[in-house]
Amino acid sequence: MNYPIIAREGYPIIFSVCAAAIILLAGGRIASGGGAVFLNVLGIIACLFLLFSLYFFRDPERSVIRDANALISPADGTVIDIKTVTEDRYLQAPAQRISIFMSVFNVHVNRTPLSGTIEYIQYNPGKFINAFKEKASEDNENLLIGIRAQEGGVKIAVRFIAGLIARRIVFYKKKDDRVEQGERINIIRFGSRVDLFCPPGSEILVKSGQKVTAGITVMARLRAT
Repeated sequence: MNYPIIAREGYPIIFSVCAAAIILLAGGRIASGGGAVFLNVLGIIACLFLLFSLYFFRDPERSVIRDANALISPADGTVIDIKTVTEDRYLQAPAQRISIFMSVFNVHVNRTPLSGTIEYIQYNPGKFINAFKEKASEDNENLLIGIRAQEGGVKIAVRFIAGLIARRIVFYKKKDDRVEQGERINIIRFGSRVDLFCPPGSEILVKSGQKVTAGITVMARLRAT
């Protein structure tokens, strides 16, 4: 299936901003004096936001990694934290958590780390504090999904977290859906964070501060069973 280069969630915003820019600039040509200047300035601001929106909602095609023994990055961004935690909702066990921060300049379409079945989905409303902060993982609006691997039955979890600017998490799938490694599954509007929970014993292949790319960067290698 061929996907557009713009994520569908961006269409309403892009069309609205485009219409506003046209109306403001047209009003600036009709008006005179200070009113014309004011409308033209607003029109230019709208045009700049339109360009930003086109950039933000870009959704490029990628040659994704397909490796049953690897977990690929669910998001574009920067690894900001790697630590052992207890994931008590789906895994109900210790896990190695890799946290990825997405700035407004990253692609915000997220992808699944491995092929499998979505066994768990839990949405939690919350705050909108800076996604860099540790407490953002639990306090911010977030969506946790649990996936059981197609091969070997390994369980992983991914948490999508709204940030200081982000105000909407859009999940494309539902419980019991089958997903393929690297498949598009989610988008978070305007800056956010994604936590990947790897099973104990996984070989972590990234480090804090590293730039990662959804569908391409191998984050960890699963322990052989």
